[in-house]
Amino acid sequence: MVGRPSQAPRDAAPDDGEPSDEALVTLAQHDRAAFAHLYRRYAPAIYRYCDRALGDQTAAEEVTQTVFLRALTALPSCRDGHAFRPWLFAIAHNAIADARRARRLLVPLEGALDVPDSAASPEDLALAGVERREITALLAHLQDQERAIIELRLAGLRGKEIAHALGRNEGAVRTAQYRAVQHLRALLANQEREVSHVAR
Repeated sequence: MVGRPSQAPRDAAPDDGEPSDEALVTLAQHDRAAFAHLYRRYAPAIYRYCDRALGDQTAAEEVTQTVFLRALTALPSCRDGHAFRPWLFAIAHNAIADARRARRLLVPLEGALDVPDSAASPEDLALAGVERREITALLAHLQDQERAIIELRLAGLRGKEIAHALGRNEGAVRTAQYRAVQHLRALLANQEREVSHVAR
């Protein structure tokens, strides 16, 4: 097990002074050691995506390791370095689905807390944990495709990247995302009604 990836300052595209994904993919296709640069760039985002989807830090660490092993093995088939990020998240999406099937686990709520920054107060940690469990519980009520889209959106991917990661067209992703958001709003409204009813 590689352990939890350390937090990088960003998870998105590199700054102007850094090599592009395309350059790193091309380099890594000829020199496997260069894949370490792509790992450092994307491991924190992939870990958070896996952790949010699985709700279990140990499982997230294992699946993150699986994602990067699969990506390294499949790197010769990555034809478009510009699309490396959605390609990598597509591998993560499939690895998460495999992990869920293998464990027959839809969404565990136990162990759903992030391990945040050590500067966070106990109150912040408690609030983050509650919010995390609520989001995980709400996502469990969505259909699989809607859930996958929202999880990728929460991981920071945009519509075109989500479409690429899921092998769907962008219009279908927009429609499914709209339905998912409406579904989440309805679930939140139900929760609020239940809370206000109990409070009376």
